[in-house]
Amino acid sequence: MKTKLISFGLALGMAASVAIAKETPKPVQQHNSNAVWFENWTGLSNTSMIIQAPDGAVTTIFAKSGTPVFQLNGDQIQDGIYRYELSAATENTVKIVNKQNNGRGDASKDSLAEAYRLNGHFTVYRGVIVTPKDVKEE
Repeated sequence: MKTKLISFGLALGMAASVAIAKETPKPVQQHNSNAVWFENWTGLSNTSMIIQAPDGAVTTIFAKSGTPVFQLNGDQIQDGIYRYELSAATENTVKIVNKQNNGRGDASKDSLAEAYRLNGHFTVYRGVIVTPKDVKEE
């Protein structure tokens, strides 16, 4: 009986580890005084990061692999809230529903990489990226 319980526990543990490997990634936004990037980036590729500055100017950064990194440009730093949208491909695949866009001939596929999207923002105050709770009026 004890051997059966151990075997069952091992089987559950292996099944859980396979499920964890296919989970949706959960990147965590990080920053220093002049850059924003993401940790926990495993499983994402072909990432596009679109950043909108407080004045409405838009910057796009593409990273084939690894985290995209946005750096403040010394000439054009504006205080305020910068908003971003990330879109990336995960390691998971989904079935192509619209056969019209599945490639042609030998390049045709029946599945593609599942999309991952994340929206967020960061704050620039006195020319540096800050955590909002750190901002104090004088």
